[in-house]
Amino acid sequence: MLKKLLAGLLCLTLFWTMWGEVTPRHPHASIAIAATSLQEGQYPVQQAEYNDANGEYTLMLLNTPRGQSPRYTTSDLQMMSLTEEEVSAGQRSYFNLENGQAVLHLAQDFHIEYVHNVTETQTNPQTGQTETVVVRRESSFWTPFAGAIAGQVVANMLFAPHYYVPPMYQPGGMMTGYGGYGTTYSQAVNRYQKTYNEPPAAVKNRQQLRTTGSLRNSTKSRNSNKTKANTRRTRTQTRSTGSGFGSSRLRGNTNSRSTTRKRTSGFGSGRSSSRSRVGGFGRRRR
Repeated sequence: MLKKLLAGLLCLTLFWTMWGEVTPRHPHASIAIAATSLQEGQYPVQQAEYNDANGEYTLMLLNTPRGQSPRYTTSDLQMMSLTEEEVSAGQRSYFNLENGQAVLHLAQDFHIEYVHNVTETQTNPQTGQTETVVVRRESSFWTPFAGAIAGQVVANMLFAPHYYVPPMYQPGGMMTGYGGYGTTYSQAVNRYQKTYNEPPAAVKNRQQLRTTGSLRNSTKSRNSNKTKANTRRTRTQTRSTGSGFGSSRLRGNTNSRSTTRKRTSGFGSGRSSSRSRVGGFGRRRR
């Protein structure tokens, strides 16, 4: 009887040991949201895009290694202005990836295409629940380091990597400066909230669109708006990236036929140049 009991305990112990080996202790440890794979190094930037649906940056790089895509996507990106020495030496805007840290070194006139997601609260006819959905997307431009740089403290900040949050979106204009900055993304968000009394669009959209699970029809809506604009316009206004690399063009504002632009001054104000619109969309946006 004792031998049978010992044999049973040994079998149970052996089974438990084998089960522990095949069953992972941390089943979610391998799940991680990572940036696009790219060999570390320095790459000229052809153009850049920021999407406020999720705070994601998409960079088009030059001179990437053979077999690796020139398209680099990440939501963990620091930025800094080109130093005076780099500008004097003729250095253009570039992207540097070192020890896993992505830093974008920008000239003062570099334009980042800003993709703004216009959302509405709608009732899902299938579930009866309210959802926040993207009804269309608008495009503008953001120059983080444009304008006058005054003060040694500000200058020292610009020439070191920091996280930057764009200013509040303004339709139909060039956004300059920043809405918040910090050595961490959380600090940048907190500074933005102190300025505008609300979180950045990317923070709100990440929370709302994740909980409602709706980015539906956003691509279809964007393509539809682009087709309408192409049929209405008689003259295409294009703008090149601020980097000056390549012959690529970023699309201009196609929602208006005539524009009046005023230069802005100062840094970090987040103000946009004013425009007068003809035949613009009359949809409600939030």
